[in-house]
Amino acid sequence: MTSATDRPLLFLDVDGPLIPFGPPSVPSSPAAAGFPTSPDRGNPLLERLDPGLGPRLLALGCRPVWATTWMEEANEVVSPLIGLPRLPVVEWPAPCADEGPNGLHWKTGPLVEWADGRPFIWVDDEIGAMDRLWVDASHPGPSLLHRVDPVTGLVDADFLALADWLRMRTR
Repeated sequence: MTSATDRPLLFLDVDGPLIPFGPPSVPSSPAAAGFPTSPDRGNPLLERLDPGLGPRLLALGCRPVWATTWMEEANEVVSPLIGLPRLPVVEWPAPCADEGPNGLHWKTGPLVEWADGRPFIWVDDEIGAMDRLWVDASHPGPSLLHRVDPVTGLVDADFLALADWLRMRTR
């Protein structure tokens, strides 16, 4: 049996992967999805969260970690709406304009540092070729940088790709 510390990390972005930017899908409101509506949430994009995402993400068998500018607010607002427990949160360093090669996403270095050699999946809508090259050269463990279409957010094909990578790792 694999212990929790042996499982790959699953770095999760919110805007794009979990909250798609395309046209809203049914259900069109938190109340229709079975969520209580609350005036303190205030963000109309929260209506786009799919309450089935949390259980599907947990079923992957990874150790989910918030890798989003939502920071701790992801635990307070997003986690309960999609059925995730409180997750660790990557704390971002202060912005530095000259850090890394041109085209490297500002999250890439901190995520590799946070992973500290452990296997990881990074789910984001802003991953590019330079990020893949940099991680390949800088991270000693296995990694999957999975770019999600921000119009649709995470869909079945994304979950299949994540599960396939995890299955290949365990062979």
